[in-house]
Amino acid sequence: MANEAECKTEFERIYLPDEILTTREKTMYYCDICDNSFSQRCNLTTHKCVPIREKPYHCDICGKSFSQTSNLTTHKRIHTGEKPFHCNVCSESFSQRSHLTKHKRIHTGEKPYHCNVCGKSFSGSGDLTTHIRTHTGEKPYHCDICGKSFSGGSDLTRHKRIHTGIKPYHCDVCGKSFLSNSDLTTHTRIHTGEKPYHCDICGESFSGSSNLTKHKHVHTGEKPYHCDICDKSFSHNNGLIIHRRIHTGERPYHCDVCGKSFSVSSHLTKHKRIHTGEKPYHCDTCGKSFTKNHNLTTHKHIHTGEKPYHCDICGKSFSRRDNLIRHKHIHIGKKRCN
Repeated sequence: MANEAECKTEFERIYLPDEILTTREKTMYYCDICDNSFSQRCNLTTHKCVPIREKPYHCDICGKSFSQTSNLTTHKRIHTGEKPFHCNVCSESFSQRSHLTKHKRIHTGEKPYHCNVCGKSFSGSGDLTTHIRTHTGEKPYHCDICGKSFSGGSDLTRHKRIHTGIKPYHCDVCGKSFLSNSDLTTHTRIHTGEKPYHCDICGESFSGSSNLTKHKHVHTGEKPYHCDICDKSFSHNNGLIIHRRIHTGERPYHCDVCGKSFSVSSHLTKHKRIHTGEKPYHCDTCGKSFTKNHNLTTHKHIHTGEKPYHCDICGKSFSRRDNLIRHKHIHIGKKRCN
């Protein structure tokens, strides 16, 4: 027992420094490698030994190995699509119990994990751990293909799929595939119309939490992400990442048909429809289909009569932005003639 107590003390000294403990709930124990949390110290101690133990349990589908059968069982749900844990509020399902627990905080608004640097709160301990690295600059997860580093392990996993082209999450409605489960969940709401994230300022609803976060910056004017090259600021980290590619010239998304490269994944998705002819956006009034959601929105103005684009010179309105731009040239031309 003395050795066990000594081991635990040594473990805490090495892996749980005071500055991390003070940012989190004292009653929970956290792994600094994978961000899992445990209610008992002994479970964390056992868990920390996992990286050095044998991995005798192998997935017969992809060959990945695990040290515990429970981890293999959870992993296999990626392939089977099984989601046995259901939310009793919105009926959304999850492959892991911990994901359900975190999801429920969307409904309750609970954010029990607080950053002691900036005061920001989070619904999951892993989110806090990753966030703290924005202050420290730590990026412990490295891509062995291109050398890029990440603050979160899940970010590295998703990034590697850019290189491999693997999209293991498939929509059972339209068949579209995604790099991450969260992207699939958000996409599925296109079909269901579900928008579970609500702005408490204006009441607008969103299908994804990141969309709500970006929207709230409209009200606050906050742009916390700054480019260290040109000092331009952004309301969302993803906007900064995409912007930086202007400076670096990086275009990590490649078309496997014609080889064209893009700096934004959504641009590649839209481009591929040139080759496939896919038009996934359908007008529910006349049935016409479009390659881009923006084109569908503009088309619907024909049916509704809406003209949301207004000329600030003469007040004339238009259903399409490009028509407004062409119209304004009339005024510019008249002024030049005068």
